[in-house]
Amino acid sequence: MNREDWLLTIIQAAIQGGEEILEVYNSDFAIEHKDDKSPLTEADKRAHQAIVTVLNTTGLPVLSEEGKHMDYEERKNWKQFWMVDPLDGTKEFIKRNGEFTVNIALIEDGKPTMGVIYVPVTNDLYFADKLAYKIKVTDSDISINSLLGNAEQLPLSQTRNNYVVVGSRSHMSEETEAFITEQQAKHHEVDILSRGSSLKLCMVAEGAADAYPRFAPTMEWDTAAGQAIATASGAKVINWDTKELMEYNKPNLLNSWFLVER
Repeated sequence: MNREDWLLTIIQAAIQGGEEILEVYNSDFAIEHKDDKSPLTEADKRAHQAIVTVLNTTGLPVLSEEGKHMDYEERKNWKQFWMVDPLDGTKEFIKRNGEFTVNIALIEDGKPTMGVIYVPVTNDLYFADKLAYKIKVTDSDISINSLLGNAEQLPLSQTRNNYVVVGSRSHMSEETEAFITEQQAKHHEVDILSRGSSLKLCMVAEGAADAYPRFAPTMEWDTAAGQAIATASGAKVINWDTKELMEYNKPNLLNSWFLVER
């Protein structure tokens, strides 16, 4: 497979995962809790299975939030692999506000270089490999030419003059509030845009927001696809501690605090 084949494959995997999620979303679903007490639904499991089945055709290893987490001793030798969050924004899913996504990223030598974020409720698809795009899709049977011929390249054209900080619907820390106050001193007119899941990274990639500070815990699969898309759009995803680009496939898959900024 070449890179175009890989990109089409992960787009198809994300759409198929999204179809499984919507079937559960439109039913009277049950909620379990994982060992860390975070919620898990049938949708997570069904999306995971659908996505992994498609990704296995590429021959690359898969690291998924809902899959078996390989020991670092095994995965540290992976030069290329897929990082998957089959349902990012489980809390948004449970609230039924539609702001949840399917995230798939290609990690190469610790960096996310290709990514797809799919929003099942709206059919919005964000994807990136060198350049970043957004398109509405209704069919998983798509070609790379039809995608690139109809998609809009990111960032989208903006006419606003205000500085926009995007934050979480479910999390807002004191540190985030302090960051917003600091931006108000610099830019005067600062607006807050609330979004769930990895849509916050997409908002910066689109140009609808200028910054997304995340001063609270996330895992690598929460951010890998979003970082690939944001980076390809010209934004940066910076580790708050090191001031370097965020890295992946670490011994501990927990992210440091980070800032996405255009």
